[in-house]
Amino acid sequence: MKITKEFDEIGIVLFKFSKNFKRLSISLRPFNGVVVICPKRFSIKKAVDFVHQNKNWILETKEKIKEHEKRAIIFDEQTDFKTATFRLQVQKYVGTSVRIELNNGVLNVFYPENVLVSSQTVQEAIRFGIEKAMRLEAKETFPVRVSQLAAKYGFSYKKVFIKNLKSQWGSCSHINNINLNLHLVRLPEHLIDYMILHELCHTKEKNHGPNFWKLLDSCTDNKAKIFAKEINKYRSYF
Repeated sequence: MKITKEFDEIGIVLFKFSKNFKRLSISLRPFNGVVVICPKRFSIKKAVDFVHQNKNWILETKEKIKEHEKRAIIFDEQTDFKTATFRLQVQKYVGTSVRIELNNGVLNVFYPENVLVSSQTVQEAIRFGIEKAMRLEAKETFPVRVSQLAAKYGFSYKKVFIKNLKSQWGSCSHINNINLNLHLVRLPEHLIDYMILHELCHTKEKNHGPNFWKLLDSCTDNKAKIFAKEINKYRSYF
C-alpha cells in the first residue's frame, strides 16, 4: 500500500507499507523525493508525526540532494552509456508513457515525443531502467567472480550482496558478508576485480592498516595503491 501526502515546505511524501519493513525510516534519493518506509498496519498518523519530527533533517537533506541533482547526468539520445552486457539507447516514439525494454544487449528507453527528455519523469524512468539492468548484470557476474577470486587467493566469506550504494564501492561486514555496489558494472574489469579483492582482504584485515595493504598488494601484483587511486576517479553513482 502506498499513500501520498502534501506537507508544508517538505512537499510530497510517499508512504510505503509492507510486512517486510520492521521499523520506520525515511529515504531521500536524487530524483525520487521523500519516501517513508513503514511496517504493515502501522498507524498513518504516527507515520505523519514521524515526518514532522524529522522535518529539519529532511529539509537539510533535500538541499544537499538538489546540489547533487545539478551535477547529475542528463540521459538523452546522445548519451554513451554501456557496461559489459548492455548499452543504453534513448529515443522518442508515438505513445503516452515511457517504455523500457532490455533486448539483445540493448536497453531501449522510449519516451513520448511531446515530452522533453530532460523532464523528471523521463529521467527517473531511464535511471530506473539502467539500475534494473545493472542489478541483473551484477547478480549474474559478481557472486561468480567473488567465488573465483576467493578460491584463487585463499579467502573465505559468507554471502555476497548487491546494493545500490551512494558513497562507497563496497564493504565487508563483521561476519564476512561481501557487499558490492551495483555501479561497479560501469568500471573496467580490472577495477571490479580490485574492489572485490579489496573486500575479500577485509575478511582477514578489518582495517586499512599496513597489513591490509600488504595483503592486497600480494593479490594485485603490488598495484593496490595504483588501483585505489584510479578507482577514485569514478563516481559510485550517476
